[in-house]
Amino acid sequence: MNTRVLVILSLFAAIGAVLSMVMPPFFGGMKPDMMLTMMFIGIIMFPAIKNVALLGIVTGFLSALTSAFPGGFVPNIIDKVVTAFIFYGLVLAVKKIAQKVATATVLTVIGTIVSGTVFLTAASLIVGLPGGAAFSMLFVTVVLPATLLNGAAMIIILPIVQAIFKRSRIITVA
Repeated sequence: MNTRVLVILSLFAAIGAVLSMVMPPFFGGMKPDMMLTMMFIGIIMFPAIKNVALLGIVTGFLSALTSAFPGGFVPNIIDKVVTAFIFYGLVLAVKKIAQKVATATVLTVIGTIVSGTVFLTAASLIVGLPGGAAFSMLFVTVVLPATLLNGAAMIIILPIVQAIFKRSRIITVA
């Protein structure tokens, strides 16, 4: 693995962790996971299976360590790894246009919905949902707002990352 790519992916994970920590909670102390957006950008910018595996595992552990969800450690790890590979599949399906902001935003929305579904399913099976909350209630009050927020974040962050990469000649942006 290229050291430069490894450093950049590490920065994406760290920035995502910081964004997740400063994000205010929505429902019952739960908050959207901004690490997803940074993981998605890493996958879009460096779409290779080893990068996806690394990002999924690292983001999963960082998300697990900073989770406000009761018993959310294992569900977070499962969620990020599964979501990373599903998102990678989506990126490969639209590879020629994946770096366009509109495409990346749609992929982020889909990826966030997948992530929320996998997380809530894993949490309900492993530790149960907090306070006996229904899956659908948590989906509507946490996952859907997170989906909108992550989509908006992608619209803002991806062009900035692409401009930085283009100016520093890290990669060629289409």
